[in-house]
Amino acid sequence: MTSTGDSTNGRRRRVVITGMGVLSSIGNGVGPFTDALRAGRSGTTDITRFDTRDFPQRRGHQVTDFEPGDWIHHLPLEDVGPAAGFAIAASRMALSDAGLSASELHERRRGFIAVGTTDGGVPDLDGIVEAVLPGGLEDMPAVLARRVPASQLSVHLARELGLPNVEAVSIATACAAGNYAIGAGLDAVRSGEADYALVGGSDVLCRKTLAGFTRLGLVAEEECRPFDSERDGLLLGEGAGMLLLEDADSAHARGARVYAEVMGYGLNCDAHHPVAPERESVGRCMRLALDDAGISPEDVDLVCAHGTGTQTNDITEVQAMHDVFGEQLPRATAVKSMIGHTMGAASALGAVAGALAIHHGFVPPTANHRHTDPECAVDCTPNRSVEADVRIVQNSALAFGGNNAVLVLGSPDGRRTPPAVQNPDQEPTAQKEQPC
Repeated sequence: MTSTGDSTNGRRRRVVITGMGVLSSIGNGVGPFTDALRAGRSGTTDITRFDTRDFPQRRGHQVTDFEPGDWIHHLPLEDVGPAAGFAIAASRMALSDAGLSASELHERRRGFIAVGTTDGGVPDLDGIVEAVLPGGLEDMPAVLARRVPASQLSVHLARELGLPNVEAVSIATACAAGNYAIGAGLDAVRSGEADYALVGGSDVLCRKTLAGFTRLGLVAEEECRPFDSERDGLLLGEGAGMLLLEDADSAHARGARVYAEVMGYGLNCDAHHPVAPERESVGRCMRLALDDAGISPEDVDLVCAHGTGTQTNDITEVQAMHDVFGEQLPRATAVKSMIGHTMGAASALGAVAGALAIHHGFVPPTANHRHTDPECAVDCTPNRSVEADVRIVQNSALAFGGNNAVLVLGSPDGRRTPPAVQNPDQEPTAQKEQPC
C-alpha cells in the first residue's frame, strides 16, 4: 500500500523535515551524529546494559551520556520506561532543532505522533521476571507494569510535551517500524489532517532480543560488515531517531530550515517467511515507494540499505535492487555497520542519515568493509564518506514476517536528475561482472 495522499481541498501538500533528534552509539544529537557519519565511526562496544555472561557473542551498540532527568521534566521518572525516555529525548532534540517549542506545537490546530518500536517496554520485563521468580508477585514493583506496554512510547511523549490535541500511536512492525511511523506522519500532514507530525522510532537493548537473535544464529562475532564476503551477522543496538514533519508552505512561512522533503513511501507484507526476506516482495515495495513519490528508479542516487550484514538479507536486498534499478545500481550505504541494528529505531535513523546526506551533500560510508561479496555486489561506499550532490534517497527497511517499508526523501528544492558519481574506493569490476 501507499499513501492516499491528497488533501481535503484537492491540493497535494508537500511535506518537509524541519527538525531531527538522535540518540545512538556514535553520538547524541544531529551535530555529533553527522560528524560520526562523516568519519565512518563505529560505536561497537561490549554490552553492559545487562549481564551477558551466558551469551556467546557480547558485542553491541549502546547509547552513552544519557540521563533521563535531563529530558523528562513533567512525568514521574519512575513511570517512564527506557525506550519511552529515548523517544522523549529525541523528540525534544527535534523540536529544538526545528526552532519550535512544545507550547508552539500546542497552539497549532492538530498534531500527529507515531513512534515505531520492536520491543517497546520489554526491557522492563527482565525486572519483573527477576522480581517474581524468587519472591512472588508481592516482590514486583507495581511501577514496572506501567512501563511495559508499547503504547506508552507515543502516549508518554504527548503527555510530557503537553500536547492534548494529537493522534498518538505506537507502531510495532519491528525493523520497519520507523519508516511506517514516518509514512503515517506523511499521510497525516499531506492530507491536511494534521499541521505537524512528530514521528520516528525508539528501542533499547534487552536480553530477550539478544537471546532471540543468538538462537537464530544472526549475531556477529566482532563487527557488522554489510555486503562483505566475510560478514557473519548483525550486532544489536539501541537508540532513537525522531523527525518533525511540517507542510512545506508553513515551514517556508516561518523561515524554517528544511533538511529534506518526504516524497513518498511504500508498505507491503508478503507473509512469505518468519525471518527471511522475499526478493519479489522487496522489489514491489521499492516500486510502491517510487510511484508514490512520483519518480523513476533512475532518479535515485543513494539507497540507505537495510544492510543487516546477514547472509540472506544482503543478497536478497541487492537482488531486489537489481529488479528495480537494473544492472547499474545507485550508490548505497549501510549505517547499521556504525550504529548496530537498532530495531524499531533502525529505519528512522536511516531516514535521518538520508536527510543529512541531502542537506550536507555527502554519502555516509559502510564501515568495517573489507571485500565486497560478488553475490551482493553494490557500491556500499566502503569505510570512507564521499562528498556528493545527493538529491534523492531511498531508505529501505525489511522486517521479520516479510513486512517491508520503503521511504523516499528528496532535495527540498525539487531537483530530480542526479549526476553520475563513481566512488573511487569501490572495487571497479564487481558490480558489472558479477551481478546478483
